[in-house]
Amino acid sequence: MWLLMLEAGVALFLLVFIVWWTMFAGRKPAARPPAPPQVRQRDGEEPPAA
Repeated sequence: MWLLMLEAGVALFLLVFIVWWTMFAGRKPAARPPAPPQVRQRDGEEPPAA
């Protein structure tokens, strides 16, 4: 019986570890590319042509 409990404990630990690993293994905020600069428009001006 203790062997089944040990196996269940190991399986639970692996499940929690895999979920934790995948939650925090993403890109770091510093690794993101910088946002493109925003073009400010004055009142009454047409937006620049694309």
